[in-house]
Amino acid sequence: MPERLQLGFDNYALRSMDWKAPRLVDYAIQQRLDVLLLSTPDVFESHDAAALSDLRRRAADGGVALQAGMLSICPSSQLFDARRGAAQEQLKAVIRIAQAVGSPVARCVLGIVHDRNHSGGIGPLIEETVTVLREVRTFAVDHGVRIAVENHAGDLQARELVQLIQAAGEDFVGALVDAGNATWALEDPLENLRQLCPYAITTGLRDSRLWATDTGATLEWTAMGAGNVDWREYFRVFRELCPRVPVILETIPARRFKLPFLRREFWAPYPEARAGEFAAFLAMAARGCAPTSLIAQAEMDRQADDPAVQLACLEESLRYCRDELGLGSH
Repeated sequence: MPERLQLGFDNYALRSMDWKAPRLVDYAIQQRLDVLLLSTPDVFESHDAAALSDLRRRAADGGVALQAGMLSICPSSQLFDARRGAAQEQLKAVIRIAQAVGSPVARCVLGIVHDRNHSGGIGPLIEETVTVLREVRTFAVDHGVRIAVENHAGDLQARELVQLIQAAGEDFVGALVDAGNATWALEDPLENLRQLCPYAITTGLRDSRLWATDTGATLEWTAMGAGNVDWREYFRVFRELCPRVPVILETIPARRFKLPFLRREFWAPYPEARAGEFAAFLAMAARGCAPTSLIAQAEMDRQADDPAVQLACLEESLRYCRDELGLGSH
């Protein structure tokens, strides 16, 4: 019998709870999880080495492995926070945290979907991110930490993330595979997985409900099992191609996006999009159905920030992953 895939969550799934790392660790232990991604430095109560070491022991005693991360490392991205210092120094700080808590990876991102509208397109931002990564290579290798770049908020399609990883160096850079962000970037999550599996070192997964509209499609993120991603096929491929990569849930309920790709102007940020890859996305949209009643945007916004809604979505997703998909070692 194959070894069960490890199961965990990203603290962003419970962002409105305002829990710091120790409380998140306790919750992960309570839920009998294998891994917890602490995806931004602000979630830690202290970056002091002793405090981080204590957190690592607290998690390990409960059978939980920790991962650490941050957001943008691309200075030209709209998401980058220059107030925190140079990108290289921010990334080094997260690598230090990762080493201290025993994380084999340091998660980061390029940016967000709006960066595709940069005057030179997404290409120059990919190059800028590669430069930052190369400048911290020795530091990352010396600390025994690999950098996991996420396909984040519609910024990169899988093919573009592969190009970034290859240009930076596969020996110390890998992919955080995000199935929900794949649909935002006009990709079928299964096609995204097949391209990124050779580079995958961690994940951030949620389900997507995608359906066709008069102008293209609408995307809504859901609890695992409530959308129209074929998770059984997804994890058949996952187990075959990257069986030692943990399954980390980053559920984000009550988020809806219109994708009006039938309008000519929509395609300006995607000059190198490939028809074959987009066809898989179209097929997914064709299989999907709109909810019987669409919740008003104001109510969606309220639910998106509701701690109880976030908690219920994550716990429903954990149950689905365990009971229906056989994930988790406990």
